[in-house]
Amino acid sequence: MGCLKKTLSFLLIFVSIYARRTLLQEADPVRQRKPFFERLRRLEEQFQRFQQVTLTHLQDIANNYNVYYNVDARFQSLVEESQAIALAVNQSQAAIQEDVAHLKTWFRKSQRRSKKVDAQLQALNLSLSTNSRQWVEEEREQKAQREATANLALGHRALQDALASLTQQVHSQEARLAALEGQMQRASSGAAALELTTDLTHTQLAQRGPGSLQPRRKSQTSRASLHRGSSPQDFTVRVQKTQKFQAPSSHQAASPKTHQGPGNICSTGPVLIFPNASTENVIFLSPGFLVPLRALSFCSWVRMASGHLGTLLSYATKDNDNKLVLHGRDTLVPGSIHFVIGDPVFRELSLHPLLDGQWHHVCIIWTSMEGRYWLHIDRRIVATGASFREGYEIPPGGSLVLGQEQDTMGGQFDSSEAFVGSISGLAMWDRALAPREVANLATGKELPTGAILTLTNATSVGGFVQRANCTCLEQCP
Repeated sequence: MGCLKKTLSFLLIFVSIYARRTLLQEADPVRQRKPFFERLRRLEEQFQRFQQVTLTHLQDIANNYNVYYNVDARFQSLVEESQAIALAVNQSQAAIQEDVAHLKTWFRKSQRRSKKVDAQLQALNLSLSTNSRQWVEEEREQKAQREATANLALGHRALQDALASLTQQVHSQEARLAALEGQMQRASSGAAALELTTDLTHTQLAQRGPGSLQPRRKSQTSRASLHRGSSPQDFTVRVQKTQKFQAPSSHQAASPKTHQGPGNICSTGPVLIFPNASTENVIFLSPGFLVPLRALSFCSWVRMASGHLGTLLSYATKDNDNKLVLHGRDTLVPGSIHFVIGDPVFRELSLHPLLDGQWHHVCIIWTSMEGRYWLHIDRRIVATGASFREGYEIPPGGSLVLGQEQDTMGGQFDSSEAFVGSISGLAMWDRALAPREVANLATGKELPTGAILTLTNATSVGGFVQRANCTCLEQCP
């Protein structure tokens, strides 16, 4: 405000000086010749221009004052900000110094740790070098072991082949031995008949008188020579030669039976009777297979009561409902079943002798070695084969039932596949039985050791299945 007052006073002084000068000019006699109004007009124009200039200067002064005021306030704000920045800088310097101190401490610790790590790395490097040498040696040993294992595998394969060949030879020899036993039995029957005939002749000759003594001596000589044979083979040959000259009886003319008479087969255990084809007639065996099976023997006395066999055994798992099935149904050839291991692979077996409604002993044997299988009916091998699920394993943990075929694990039975008849002496082994064991089992001599399942494992008997305790099979209803 003081500056504005000074400016106004300066303008008033200037105006007064200018007016005085103008009056002096008017007093000049030379200029009195101009009109008075012309001078007054010019004076007024000058005054207006001066007034405009003065207003312009005053506005500039006012603007400058405002700018100065704003600059002062801004300067004061800048001073405060600079003070705050200086304070922040001081704090940052203190924090940086503290961080630098921590970094120096950490760096010293890191140096010490790095020295320890270097020492450990050196020790580890030494250990790795030692281990690498050991690994090289172990790799050499493993290579030698692999070569030895490969050689052992080849030897094992050769042994398997030899064992399969020996097994086949054993079965063949057992079959021949069974045939020889049958011939021996027939020869014994012929010898007994011959003795009876000789005794009768002796009586007749005694009644006839001394003239008949010569034929008697001949018959005694013949009988003595028959009993004093040098070997059983000679005895069999002589009996066969003797039988050639005998007239064929009604039993000799008939075709030989495919089963042994069950009259002397006793103590086979309970008999389970499936009276009809109801889906309720089922027997559950538990526990099932506890370990994987690479071989299996299934043996049982079976008597059919219908024109088709039905399903004897069914073993199902969660991923396959036909892991092991002895499956028959009314649409198959009468007396035939499908022997299934790991559906859809199967072999069709003919059990046609069972159609006579009598008791028969059935054994079905399988081994994953070369996939060989045998079917025994009444001690005789009636079917055999190979390459059936070679190297396969029947997995454990499934559901095992008798009399029905499972379409799901433990259920969904079909009456057309149900078993109708009777079973007794059922047993299963996790190995292939030898023909001698099958023969002993069929004749009731002994039960082969190591049976994994029998009818004592039946935990559930459903529907109309009946249980009978018979001393001998021919006494069962």
